This record gives sequence, C-alpha cells and structure tokens, in this order.
Amino acid sequence: MTTVADHAAADYEALAVRAGRELEEASAQEILRWAADTFGKRLCVTSSMEDAVVAHLASTVLPGVDVVFLDTGYHFAETIGTRDAVAATMPVNVITLTPKLTVAEQDARYGPRLHDRDPDLCCALRKVEPLNRGLGGYDAWATGLRRDESPSRANTPVVAWDAKRRKVKLAPIARWTQDDVDAYAQTHGVLMNPLLWEGYTSIGCSPLSCTAKPGEGEQGRAGRWAGSGKTECGIHL
Repeated sequence: MTTVADHAAADYEALAVRAGRELEEASAQEILRWAADTFGKRLCVTSSMEDAVVAHLASTVLPGVDVVFLDTGYHFAETIGTRDAVAATMPVNVITLTPKLTVAEQDARYGPRLHDRDPDLCCALRKVEPLNRGLGGYDAWATGLRRDESPSRANTPVVAWDAKRRKVKLAPIARWTQDDVDAYAQTHGVLMNPLLWEGYTSIGCSPLSCTAKPGEGEQGRAGRWAGSGKTECGIHL
C-alpha cells in the first residue's frame, strides 16, 4: 500500500530534480534561500568544522539554523575548538551527534585501531550511522561538497535527491573553488579550522591513516585515507 510518506518522498524527489536543474547557475545564497523558503526549520546544515562557510551562508537566510556536527571521538582538538567557536559566535544552533559506541567500547568489540584495519566499518559506525539517525527530523540537508575537491565529487549537483535517506540534499557551494571559499571567509570573517594553516587541505579524524597532509601538487582530499584506495567516508555515497 502506498503511504502518505511515500507520496511526500515522491514529491520531494521531483522537487529536488527540478531545483537541481533550475538552480545550477544560482548563487550559494540563492540556493540556500530557496531551501529556507521551502523547508524552514526542516532544513539543517552538516559541517565537519573544516570551516564554517556553509553554516555562515545558511545563517544569513535562516538565522538559528541547525548545524549538525559528527563527533567521532577521533577529532583533532582544533576541530572541536572550531565547533565550539562556531557555537559561541555565530547565529546557528550547533547539534553534536555521537556514535552509539564510545571509542573504548568499539575497541573492546572490534579490536583497537579499527580505522587502520577496516576504515569502511569504522566510518560506518562513527559517521554514517550517527548521521542517518540525526537527520531523521529533517526533510533537507546542506553540505559543503565542492566539485573541485576530488574526481568522485566532480559531478555533484547543487540540489539532488538523497535516495538512501529520502531527503533533499543541497551542495550550495558545489561550483566554488578553494579560492572562492578562502575569499568568502576572509571577506566575512568566517571561522576556519587552524589546521588549514598548517598544510592540511581536508580534515577528518586525527589518526594518520584517516587524515594526512597531501603531497606537492596533489588534490585537496589526497591526504584522506592515503594509500588505501578509499576516497569517501560513506556519508556521500
């Protein structure tokens, strides 16, 4: 039997496909304004706290917007500090999601350093599952995905249908470059993770197998799971 929820999902899917086409050339602010007008408080922003650019953009059209952060238990101290600074200084509502298992509990169940032995499982436990659970109260979520970050992200639409989660997914800065991000942050005084000034270009969990500084001439995400063949944590697959 077809349910009301099925009808709503079908409507949102059609809406996302149409918006992705119509908003392709729109500015990031216009994309987020459309999302704020369409979803209101049922819209959230997810942030790894590498920077607060998308959170800042969203706050200009929807003050008090929920900014969802995944605390994996493995973050750099600088990342946690950036989250706390964003919560203290920006007109947003930072929500921290945590995995069901603490790091110690995960070590006891799966063995220590799971991130080295089975990074896909570690990401699934510490990122994907908490996010899936945390997005339950929203109809749409905005991310900081950019097409220039890696080949796997080169075709990222500005608005799409997230079929796995049955939600509208936005990438308002998909067409931006790192120079665009840096310029916006400088112009508006947006918080950036201090590790960016130390040579990191993509910041995830702190174990070396998860986040390293890229080599000369490598793309921004080259330091993520370097040498493993893994390119995504699973959130955006």
